[in-house]
Amino acid sequence: MNPHILYITTQALAANPAPSESVTSLNMLEIVLNSSPVVMIVLLLLIVFSLISWAIIIHKWRILGQAEESTENFLEVFWSGKSMDHIYSESKRYPSTPLATIFQSGYKELQRLMDKERQKSSSRDHATTDLGSMVPPESSIENLERSLNVASRRETIKLESSMTFLATAASTAPFIGLFGTVWGIMNAFQNIGIQGGASLATVAPGIAEALIATAVGLACAIPATMGYNYFNNKLRGIRARMENFGADFLNIVKRNFLGS
Repeated sequence: MNPHILYITTQALAANPAPSESVTSLNMLEIVLNSSPVVMIVLLLLIVFSLISWAIIIHKWRILGQAEESTENFLEVFWSGKSMDHIYSESKRYPSTPLATIFQSGYKELQRLMDKERQKSSSRDHATTDLGSMVPPESSIENLERSLNVASRRETIKLESSMTFLATAASTAPFIGLFGTVWGIMNAFQNIGIQGGASLATVAPGIAEALIATAVGLACAIPATMGYNYFNNKLRGIRARMENFGADFLNIVKRNFLGS
């Protein structure tokens, strides 16, 4: 090789070292710790959102799983053909299912109506009255139905608790992360303007900081979205079962106590 060319190549390499030697390696933790205050706040907010979302997902998974299992066991007792008193005592063994709570509310209202009718019958006739004379009139079924509906709505609200937070995290986390991304890119361009150059060492930290905010936002939103859709579908099924159970309870009362 021409000594002249070899000398020029050597000088060029000395002036422009290999990228692996001139560019400092980027550590994710260092980037997060050295990020701007605004991006740091965004990351902390997203982490808190993510932790709360996972706590809700785990809690809902456990609660709804217990509710489904207890519902099947309670329905076996309810359709066993035994007396209302027996079903009421057995329902206390299944506090996890909303159907047991709805039944207890309906049973108590039915007992109250029967006691009221018994008092009316006793005031009219001091003699012992039979069951047919002590049952509530058909117009009182509206009160029983109202009691069942109130209990059903109360259980629905209890089961749907914290679902709003999952929906909020799923819809807002990507935008919060996008805000951090935009802010990080703005810092990157400011560094370019201050240093008067657009080298990789100047741009890379700001871009990496921005992309981390985007990644954390998506990591928060994706599980929250999946959890919300999954639990919403489960709750839809439970609400349908509560409505059907309330209708079945009313039919049993009308058939056995009112003869209709």
